[in-house]
Amino acid sequence: MAKLLLETLRGNPGEKVPFWFMRQAGRYLPEYREVRKTVPTFMDFCYDPAKATEVTLQPIRRYGMDGAILFADILVVPDGLGQKVWFETGLGPQLDPVATEASYSQLSLSGFHEKVGNVYETVSRLSAELPENTTLIGFAGAPWTVATYMIGGQGSKDHAAARQLGYSNPELFGKILNLLVDATAEYLCKQIEAGADVVQIFDSWSAALPETMFDRWVIEPTKAIVEKVRAKHSETPIIGFPRLAGALLKKYVLETGIDGVSLDTGVPLGWAADEIQTEVCVQGNLDPHLVVAGGEMMVSETNRILESLKGGAHIFNLGHGFVPETPPENVALLAETIKAFNR
Repeated sequence: MAKLLLETLRGNPGEKVPFWFMRQAGRYLPEYREVRKTVPTFMDFCYDPAKATEVTLQPIRRYGMDGAILFADILVVPDGLGQKVWFETGLGPQLDPVATEASYSQLSLSGFHEKVGNVYETVSRLSAELPENTTLIGFAGAPWTVATYMIGGQGSKDHAAARQLGYSNPELFGKILNLLVDATAEYLCKQIEAGADVVQIFDSWSAALPETMFDRWVIEPTKAIVEKVRAKHSETPIIGFPRLAGALLKKYVLETGIDGVSLDTGVPLGWAADEIQTEVCVQGNLDPHLVVAGGEMMVSETNRILESLKGGAHIFNLGHGFVPETPPENVALLAETIKAFNR
């Protein structure tokens, strides 16, 4: 059976618009929260194939999305490289910072696949258990975004630690990015070999970089990953998400070689249809907070997005991930609205 989402990504859109949602497996679902209670830490959750498989399948059972995204975290990669990663309630991810040659020297690709191997097991289980028409999406964080956590030791609003290291010690910063390129490409290839139909590269913190640094720290590493993955798996589509890239979005699309791009909530759809959708499949871009509100405004905005992008390849999604307070019944209405639309 043809997979609607996969065919759309390959540039063959049909009458129906495929859909999935970022963070579709998560805290807004009561059944997710029940599983989460059974695991001591979030990293343990990511490395538990049975539980990660279960929560990936939960929204598919409820809403019948065309795509299921692997349940994991972008910080699996630094963890696999040997950096200490943990999550603290109220603070989010915490890492022992890598900001010196000495701390960088502790990282290694040796043993990486053994450390993260349970993620590949989750992909393999999902490939076997998903409905045959559901596209399985693997993913990883982009090098710049992952580096902001690795260098700063936690999340940050301005990513000052990573930016300052990039400016003051470009040699060390370049080594970190290059290691992440190699690890991420291998990680995505292993997901594909385990059964992923598509992979997505999340550059969640690409906003507000100067153009020169956007080229060096966002475009160049992503392009290198795309080339490495394509060399082994030329048929597997790759989606990029340079969140809040603004006017640099088209350059990113043209230079990285991706097959599809996620549009954040702020991307004007007329411009996207004229400038981006003519080059690649686009994915997006409903405001996740509209799904919290629900109702007529959510429905009308969903239909506006569908109408605006019906002239080319489009996968419906959010402009960022679901927030925890999202009512599940609003997601049900959203799914019904998308399924009712005909191109």
